[in-house]
Order: sequence, then C-alpha cells, then structure tokens
Amino acid sequence: MKIIIIGSAHPLRGGLSTFNERLARQFAQQDFDTTIVTFSLQYPNFLFPGTTQYSSEPAPTDIDIKVWINSINPFNWLKVGWQLKKENADIIVVRYWLPFMGACLGTILRIAKKNKKTKIICIADNVIPHEKRIGDTLLTKYFVKPVHSFITMSKKVLDDLQLFTQKPAVQIVHPLYDSFGEPVSKEVARKYLNIDPSEKIILFFGFIRAYKGLDILLDAMKILSENTTTSNIKLLIAGEFYEDRKKYEKQIEHLDIATQLILKTDFIADSEVHYYLCAADFVIQPYRNATQSGVTPLAYHFNKPMLVTNVGGLPNLVPDKKVGLIAEPNPTSIAEKIVELYQLGEAFFLPHLLEEKKKYSWQKLTETIIALSKNEQ
Repeated sequence: MKIIIIGSAHPLRGGLSTFNERLARQFAQQDFDTTIVTFSLQYPNFLFPGTTQYSSEPAPTDIDIKVWINSINPFNWLKVGWQLKKENADIIVVRYWLPFMGACLGTILRIAKKNKKTKIICIADNVIPHEKRIGDTLLTKYFVKPVHSFITMSKKVLDDLQLFTQKPAVQIVHPLYDSFGEPVSKEVARKYLNIDPSEKIILFFGFIRAYKGLDILLDAMKILSENTTTSNIKLLIAGEFYEDRKKYEKQIEHLDIATQLILKTDFIADSEVHYYLCAADFVIQPYRNATQSGVTPLAYHFNKPMLVTNVGGLPNLVPDKKVGLIAEPNPTSIAEKIVELYQLGEAFFLPHLLEEKKKYSWQKLTETIIALSKNEQ
C-alpha cells in the first residue's frame, strides 16, 4: 500500500513536523511505501511570529520527504495536485491545523483524488483556530469537501468538525512523542542546563502564545512567592515567544518574580528537548483554551506528572490525581494545585503514568487511518 502524508516536515521545524515524521516512520515500520510531501513555503512572514520556520537539525535519512508545496502560489497548487494524482497513492493523509491552508490544500486534494483511487484522510488538529481571522469559515468549508474521512485528537475538534461536514470522523488519543530520545536522570538533565539539582522546578514548555496562559502561570508564581513554604519553587520557561515578549517582561518586573524564573526562550532543538522534560519535577499547562496539546504526550513519554487547566480536551488526557492534577484557569487555583503536586510527590503519579501511556500508540493511529480508507463513502 502506498501512503503519502501532506504536511510539515524537515526542513521545517516544530511539533507538526515531528508528528508527521514519526507517523511516516510508523507506516514504514509496517512495510508501507511512505512519502511526506511538505512545503517549500509554509507561511508568509506575517503569519509566522517566530524567528525562523526552518530546522537547524540534520535532515532525516530514513524518510522520503519531497519539498513541493508553496502555500501562497495557486499555480504551484495545480502542479502539485497533478503530481499527486499521478502518484496514484492508496491513501493521502493530510494535516489540517489552520484555515489559511484551506485554499492550498483543498485545491491540491481536489485534483489528487481525480484518479478515482486515492482515499483522503485528514488529521484535524484544529477546525476553529485559536486566533480567528476573516475568511476562516469559508476556507475550512472549501478544504473539507474533497476529504473522505477525518481523525481528531480531542472531542472539542470532533464537535467543531460537525459544523462543517457530516463525513465519517473518529477521535483517538494523540500518540506519544517518543522520538526525542530516552529519559536521562534529573541530575544529568540539570547539569546540562546548569540548574541546581536541589531546586524545585516546574516546567512550562512550548511556543509562547496568548491562549497557552503563561501570564496566568506568572501570576500564580507571585502567589507562591508570598508563602515561605513555596517561595523556593522555580518556573523553567522553555520555548520561543510567538507574540510580543515585552508584555511578559513587564509583567515579570511588575510582579517582582524574576528570581523565581529560569528563562530559556530560544527555540529548543529536538536534540535538547529531553533535557528540559527530564530536568523538571512537573509539567504545567495553564491554558486558557485548548483542543489537545502536543506537550501532554511529550510529558507522558518522559513520565512527568502534569498540571492542566480544565479547558478543552486537556482533562480527558490527564486523569485527575492519577497522571496529574486539574486546575481552573486562574492564578489561585493553579498555585494551589502546584502546592498539591509537591505534597503528593512525583512517585505518587508514576504507576498511573506508566499504565495510562499504554493507550498512546502510533500503531493505533495507523490502523485507524487504514480502517477509514476502506470506508466506501
């Protein structure tokens, strides 16, 4: 069976690329002929708030990646569509995470499926975006039409999808991000990051965007700083600013909590990710809203208990008082739950983590894709 994955991959960086490359490896492991078709231009600069879209890591040698798609060139869409039609794949797996991609991907897929053979399965990360723009609804409606079936990784996205299509759709859990190496000891990780091995460290990991609630967590750190029993907890912020960093700098200065923070706000290379997760006692996700989070399966892989807020699909991914704790998205609740994490201790959560993570398999995802491709609709 021939599989083509359309989405981000090397030389592009970030969680989508990591996911698609890991999915390709899983298909290849199951003896499928697998290719990723990625972008020569993914975002115009006005849509990309980071420093660079491109990875500094070496290109993978075990994956066939074709850099074909220009997201803003309609002539390119027609060309790629006809190329994919000729490829005559059994399945195209397409990622959808931003309505901006609707015109590009919707056009490519309309042409690709003209061979009357290829089934198109969409993995939808978001249908209604976190940051809304004019035209989102029209672009998503255009995109969904050529797709045969959908996979989501949260009930929120599954529900949102029903606003656009009644085609077959299933929800599965986000597989583990297990491609960042094996865990190392906390001592080794902290030595690499130059962090005191005796300190209490909580981790905020990933791109810094408004919906992820870092500002709420900073307010919670102020609450912790005012209590002598919790003032020694430090927050490691590991991730690149995807919005104006000045508002966070002003907030930190106003709260007078700089001594409680460890800032690593450059892009984190894949080869360094395991050090940040392994250095932490707990992973904190103080989101204002969420569908699912790639940080959650990453924490699972490194056996790190989590605090998540009671929004979107996060509580379903982190069973309360088993894998972690659930807080309300406000500073007081988050501060209280951080205290409770330390009262319970890492060892309390470990047996539950090890059991729960068994659900997060990549083979489950590939089997779901294959099953959907056999649906006659």
